Amino acid sequence: MDTLNALDGRVAVVTGASSGIGAATARRLAARGAAVALLARRADRLEALAAELGDRALPVAADATDPDALDAAAATVAGRLGPADLVVANAGVMLPAPFEEGRRDEWRRMVDLNVMGVLDTLRAFLPGVLAAADADRPADLVVVSSLAARTTFTGYAVYCATKAAVTHLAAGLRAELGARGVRVTNVEPGLIDPELADHIGHDGEREALAAWRETIGPLVADDVAAAIADVAARPAHVHLGDLLIQPTRQA
Repeated sequence: MDTLNALDGRVAVVTGASSGIGAATARRLAARGAAVALLARRADRLEALAAELGDRALPVAADATDPDALDAAAATVAGRLGPADLVVANAGVMLPAPFEEGRRDEWRRMVDLNVMGVLDTLRAFLPGVLAAADADRPADLVVVSSLAARTTFTGYAVYCATKAAVTHLAAGLRAELGARGVRVTNVEPGLIDPELADHIGHDGEREALAAWRETIGPLVADDVAAAIADVAARPAHVHLGDLLIQPTRQA
């Protein structure tokens, strides 16, 4: 694999960086030498992670569902670290429940964050990524989708739909931006044990997920983070488009 400091000189942005895959990815990217902007709503967690990572980390409190906040974050990152050339759109929420319950607030929350949040994150930071590509430097857009994008689970119809949208978005952007030198990578984790499950409001679905994890044995956030860091550390002419990462017993 590439040397430890293969990301020296790069400026990365990670959304959802206050916990789970986002925090683990920020740690991995900083360890490889990147300067990392940490984006999430919970400023206290970002400050704690930035203190852990040192001078390579910049905490930026921003809500990924607020396009104006993302634009302001992009300006802050560019002013403090330089334009981002590596964007990891990771922020997301999973709220399974039987469709017949019609939990429209939860549907809207998933669509707003899992789809629109990804779109606006990529839009806000794309200029720096394109500039890096134009200069023949590595330029990466990474979206964190899910195994749910390619399969179905009872109670997860809306969540699966949002992740299918993200996976298809990555494919479309790859076709549009690949010829310009931008690598677009779609990461699809399978069963994982992040904080994501803590937001589930349906008791039955929360209990079913806990039982499933007990049976299969989930990934941990760093399993996904390590793969993302490896993708970004590849030479600029090497592109890994789709990564499905599952626990061995789930395959």
